[in-house]
Amino acid sequence: MSLEPGSRFTLRSMRDKVIVITGASGGIGAALAHTVAKRGANVILVARREEALRDVARACGERAHPVVADVTRREDVRRVVSESLARFGRIDVWVNNVGQGISRMPSQLTDEDVDDIIKVNVKSALYGMQEVLPHFKERGDGHVVNVSSMLGRIPFALIRSAYNGAKHFLNALTANFREEVQQTHPGIQFSLISPGVVGTDFGLNARHGGPDSRSLPNAQTAEDVATVIADVIETRRPDVYTRAGARERIASYYASVGEDA
Repeated sequence: MSLEPGSRFTLRSMRDKVIVITGASGGIGAALAHTVAKRGANVILVARREEALRDVARACGERAHPVVADVTRREDVRRVVSESLARFGRIDVWVNNVGQGISRMPSQLTDEDVDDIIKVNVKSALYGMQEVLPHFKERGDGHVVNVSSMLGRIPFALIRSAYNGAKHFLNALTANFREEVQQTHPGIQFSLISPGVVGTDFGLNARHGGPDSRSLPNAQTAEDVATVIADVIETRRPDVYTRAGARERIASYYASVGEDA
């Protein structure tokens, strides 16, 4: 990609970067693995589904290394860091891409619903950020990319209520990590990616089921979202929406709610 003249961001080549991608056995994660491998990066692919994960790794070629792990378990995340360092000697970028939706109205949510959605969408990312951060601080450089959602900005899908809340939580964590770390380690960046509807099996895999996201109108392809994420890895922009017009839509929503006292 190229940057606009006068941009405050510097384009960094992805060649030979070491990039960890969680949730890499399908959807956005698999598409991102293919994209960054084509741009010359070394990729650690992380997911629970071993067979699917190894299929993605084979398709990415010799630069890809699969690690079967459950990133909702802190000890598994710690092992991913250790295996990545043992194989490549460093980690340059950590992409928290694991996520799960839910199909349940807010009045029907159970404790188990909320606990599970927070575990998958928030704790997995928290563990990733916390476990890779000491390595980044030691190097004085590093980049975390958290894949969120437009629902983390505008809670307009009632049936996704717990997911909306989890992504709001993730957005706040990302911003707070960025502010905390850049005070002492300005070479470390935390980026947030906010897609809209993406044509993957995300909807089918939602807690309590849901519509096939691939059948929804105007769904963005996983490959298009992966291209945006790869560009963010190269530019380190902090907050990026994957669809044109998203920023204006969010501004319009917040302009319509709330009043000063």
